[in-house]
Amino acid sequence: MSGRTKILLLVLPVILVVGFVYLRYLVKRVFFESAQPGEQEVRTRLSEAALETDATSPRLVTLYFPSPDEDKLIAETRSMSVAKSEVDRMRQILLALVEGPRQGEERALPPSTAVRAVFLTPDGTAYLDFSQDLQSTPHPGIRSETLAAYAIVDSLAANLPEVKRAKILVQGQEVDTLAGHADLTGYWVPNLPQ
Repeated sequence: MSGRTKILLLVLPVILVVGFVYLRYLVKRVFFESAQPGEQEVRTRLSEAALETDATSPRLVTLYFPSPDEDKLIAETRSMSVAKSEVDRMRQILLALVEGPRQGEERALPPSTAVRAVFLTPDGTAYLDFSQDLQSTPHPGIRSETLAAYAIVDSLAANLPEVKRAKILVQGQEVDTLAGHADLTGYWVPNLPQ
């Protein structure tokens, strides 16, 4: 047996063992670690828990969801323990919109949407930062996207009279449209249904 063959016979098992260990690492990472909650999901859960600890006694909150049959929003009233600060109440309302309707209306926002940040200026402008998931609206199109934006703004304004207009951001950035149709370059002013 030549020297090259002996070296090859010694190196080949080492390469096979290293390859097997690396394959196990990849399988574990792809199939088991991907099932763990993402950073944004954990952050959202922590935000919800923090809001609940600072909450006051339950009160009625009005949320707006798209009607399945008409081009309008339908009010849904539910009892919620609301936080003391305006910003925390805004976050609670947005999280309730993400949770979805309880009375048969259409969903306004995708269930995977995370509320990244909210801010209210003294002049009543609400800056609302959502995750990228906001742009995958349940029913793409100008009607659905416009109703989604108004569901956000109207739900905030109905429960927080301080909110006069809103700027919707995605991943901390201004975006041109929600999902290709509704214009997000400007501010959305509440248009509360009568």
